[in-house]
Amino acid sequence: MIPQSHTLVKKQPWQTALANAIKEPTVLLAQLDLVDALQAIDANAIKNFPLRVPQAYINKMRQGDKNDPLLRQVFPLIDESFDVDNFVADPVGDNLAVTSPGILQKYQGRALLLTTGACAIHCRYCFRRHFPYGDSNPLASQWQQTLDNIAGDLSINEVILSGGDPLSLSDNKLAKLVLDLEKIPHLKRLRIHTRLPVVLPERVDQHLLSWIGSSKLQVVMVIHANHANEIDSLVAQALKELSLAGCQLLNQTVLLKGINDTSQALYDLSERLSEVGVMPYYLHLLDKVSGASHFDVAEQDGIALIAKIRKRLPGYLVPRLVREIQGEASKTIIA
Repeated sequence: MIPQSHTLVKKQPWQTALANAIKEPTVLLAQLDLVDALQAIDANAIKNFPLRVPQAYINKMRQGDKNDPLLRQVFPLIDESFDVDNFVADPVGDNLAVTSPGILQKYQGRALLLTTGACAIHCRYCFRRHFPYGDSNPLASQWQQTLDNIAGDLSINEVILSGGDPLSLSDNKLAKLVLDLEKIPHLKRLRIHTRLPVVLPERVDQHLLSWIGSSKLQVVMVIHANHANEIDSLVAQALKELSLAGCQLLNQTVLLKGINDTSQALYDLSERLSEVGVMPYYLHLLDKVSGASHFDVAEQDGIALIAKIRKRLPGYLVPRLVREIQGEASKTIIA
């Protein structure tokens, strides 16, 4: 249960923390006492999707452990260079779902806004790691057209801010966008898909809380945590503040080989999410994006894992195992 009284932990400005994110594999390994322990893919091969990880996230990694579940999510292993059948640049058909500048629409009643291509962290399994943001994100002069398109479609009652990570934008830009969305009468909900409260808790500051708390729309924030170790006291504080500001908090996880593909890891994550007031929502089977085959967990293994944790957890703490299939009208529930 989240207490009603609260105090904000003093943090450095989130922009500073973001600017200071580590971008060199050798620097990251040196911090963790792992020099020469892991072989990174050649820098030229990852120039379009380089290493990027905030210090707050590195601080949660275990020293001297090359198999640390947080490190393995962000370190550009040599495995990324292998070509594997059925692993492609656009595994879920995002390119085909762009209906106008900035709008990606797959499911009835919802429109996803590609607000930015920027993220605070580069997760190596990201299904949009090859996405052509430069061609799909609206220019400043096109945002009104994007808003007009949403306003003209009365079937849309929920707008999803995505990217990239929408919280990598300034609060002034986000607040202006949300105010414009609030003027559209048929919109009911604003959903924000973000990893920043988990990897850069400094981002949850008074400016962010202010515009979220004052929104006329119901605000749902879907965070992205894959392992219980990601949720330390700073993250817990950030999530508490978001909840007190009026956010409904959900979590989505990607099932990743060597990171959370045990029933104990998934059990611990659900329990930790419950402790900090976040409801487990989806456990995604890996989107088969090129460069991420080494993270893949077989569907039957995912089903078995869900069966095991269902025996240990109340039903509301068991995430739905899903896969996104191009062209389907919704996520496909596997278990």
